[in-house]
Amino acid sequence: MTVSLKTVTLDSKHRELGAKMVPFAGYDMPVRYSSDLDEHHTVRRAVGMFDVSHMGEFRLRGPQALDLIQRVTSNDASKLADGKAQYSCLPNRDGGIVDDLLVYKLADEDYLLVVNASNIEKDWNWIKEHNTQGVEMEDISDRTSLLAVQGPKAQAALQGLTDVDLSSIPYYSFVQGTFAGAPDVIISATGYTGAGGFELYIPNESAAMVWDKIMLAGQPYGIKPIGLGARDTLRLEMGYCLYGNDIDDTTSPLEAGLGWITKFAKEFTNSDSLKKQKEAGVSKKLVGFVMDGAGIPRGHYELVDADGAKIGDVTSGTQSPSLSKGIGMGYVKSELAAPGTPIFVQIRGKNLPATVSKLPLTKGTEE
Repeated sequence: MTVSLKTVTLDSKHRELGAKMVPFAGYDMPVRYSSDLDEHHTVRRAVGMFDVSHMGEFRLRGPQALDLIQRVTSNDASKLADGKAQYSCLPNRDGGIVDDLLVYKLADEDYLLVVNASNIEKDWNWIKEHNTQGVEMEDISDRTSLLAVQGPKAQAALQGLTDVDLSSIPYYSFVQGTFAGAPDVIISATGYTGAGGFELYIPNESAAMVWDKIMLAGQPYGIKPIGLGARDTLRLEMGYCLYGNDIDDTTSPLEAGLGWITKFAKEFTNSDSLKKQKEAGVSKKLVGFVMDGAGIPRGHYELVDADGAKIGDVTSGTQSPSLSKGIGMGYVKSELAAPGTPIFVQIRGKNLPATVSKLPLTKGTEE
């Protein structure tokens, strides 16, 4: 049985640019246009543009919108002022994570939730199940395009396309305004690369125009279209979790190092159990590591100690373009989680040495 893939609004644009298209989270998406290495360095050193329109967007409105968000998310959304965004997660009832997400406060009683493409239906049903007080919920995923313009030259490349002073938008803040002639664009100082830049939420009908204008305005700054391959190496160097790899329905936010978005000043799904887990201490932790020599770690490879005893598994791994070394993330026993701890990765029958390293594994931009 063939499963038909959904396409993003700019699908034909990517094909015209020669992108290699692959199935990802139910969508046909561009994985690369040139090479992962070139695209990675373009974002770290200059500016690149990703089409990440497969992501899901929900609008929640009404007097009880904040209450619903507070009950289903781990972070404290009551701290959000208008024009601010927050990283959070949806805990499940069993100690794991339904999804990680961004919460945007558009105005009082008006919020935007941005969720992972693979979890759109799952998240919608989860939030709807908890919507017992008549919050107006609207799934705007299929009519919203999302472009991520990332890199140290992103601000310079984009400033001529809007009257909004991009330098005045702090990290994890946003402004709604006209951008590249398109109305009602959310210009958000967020991203998944650690290289700086902006994410632009655009009505589908304006997406092609905005893409073209950004590519033109970015030419003097070396802008290139960037695929999901480089997005993965960029986020992994920063230690950003990928749902389905580093976090899932079985991993606790505390085990995943997401205690900073788990706020016990309020009650939320499974908060009592998570609070007890915090007090008792977790038995395993998500860590970053760098290979000491040759070897590229991949997801599901075993992590072992000096005696060859299993201590965990790799959840994400790659060759770091910035470090020219193999890097990864994985869960290990808590007593082996301190930076500097020697561990070994089983690669093709050999136990190759690596060192637990503090996240991020590299600086966000290259000099």
